Amino acid sequence: MKVGLVLGAGGVLGGAWHTGALHAIARETGWDPGSADRIAGTSAGSVIGALTAAGVPPWFMVAHSNGETFEGLTGPDGRPAAEADRDGGAVFKLHRGLPPIGPGSLRLGLSSLARPMKTTPLGMMVGWVPRGFMSTESIERTVQRAVPEGWVDHPSFWAVACDYNSARRVPFGRDDAPEAELGLAVAASCAIPGFYHPVTIGGRRYVDGGVRSPSNLDLLAGLGLDLVICLNPTSTREPASGGLLDRVVGAQRSAAGRRLGYEARRLKAEGTEVVLIQPVADDLVVMGRNLMSGKRRNEVMSTAERTVADQLREPATAAALQGLPEGEPHKLRRPDGPPSTWPPIVPAREPAGNAAA
Repeated sequence: MKVGLVLGAGGVLGGAWHTGALHAIARETGWDPGSADRIAGTSAGSVIGALTAAGVPPWFMVAHSNGETFEGLTGPDGRPAAEADRDGGAVFKLHRGLPPIGPGSLRLGLSSLARPMKTTPLGMMVGWVPRGFMSTESIERTVQRAVPEGWVDHPSFWAVACDYNSARRVPFGRDDAPEAELGLAVAASCAIPGFYHPVTIGGRRYVDGGVRSPSNLDLLAGLGLDLVICLNPTSTREPASGGLLDRVVGAQRSAAGRRLGYEARRLKAEGTEVVLIQPVADDLVVMGRNLMSGKRRNEVMSTAERTVADQLREPATAAALQGLPEGEPHKLRRPDGPPSTWPPIVPAREPAGNAAA
């Protein structure tokens, strides 16, 4: 069975939701998400996707975020795993340089006016808002703990960003995309226009891949996959309720859901089974309106473990996932014994002892 894994955008809390969801998938199905034949991540999904593709098990991400330490465990960069940041990239520091003034991408703004029928509402706005003022360095640093340089060894991981001049989406890691360091490409995929400063790669500026689509699920069309599992934190099947702000957020989630459904139909039309996993009511309560808040990350994570496990047990979903290959035990759950006896969590590129995120 050829399997694709798609991790959509969702900010800081979307990344936490992804982590809990992947932990639930590994635990419930016995399949290692990092073994997917294709992994595509957008924005927050590119961070978790990069770590997953690097071999970091979901159980380790959850334990590390919760403050656990593993004596004697080191990362691929040779430093103790306990020294790695536990914030998931949720450190906001100003970008060094002049403050942004005027449209962030005048060319993109003008081109969106020239072809309004081919531009999403978000795409219409992106070029006109000033450049973001926050640095993406903390995101880049999070990824570099697992892959200090170059690209992940996984045969097919894509980090989806958008060209800041044309809004053309660029799946870094795909053969036709510009070459980039993994950390920089993921930072570009996360560069929310108007909040994060655009990321320059090869002389061109890039911003969040969610500008084009919250999931970019349709990038996996035509690849001959048997099954695609898509986790999308910004959509839901729950009806909007509450006050005005809640209904505005609900409308945004509904729009993301419609786009997700359209992309899923493209894959289904060519015979690919698609499993869509989205937040339910309990997730939405914990996530709240501000997906960039880092205060509720662990609560979102633990809630997602429970709610996604419930979704995986639904008969239709369980049947679709039945053929998933069995993963290596140490990728599915914490190994017994001291860390010095564990198999490598993230294989070092050169033999250098045990490794972790």
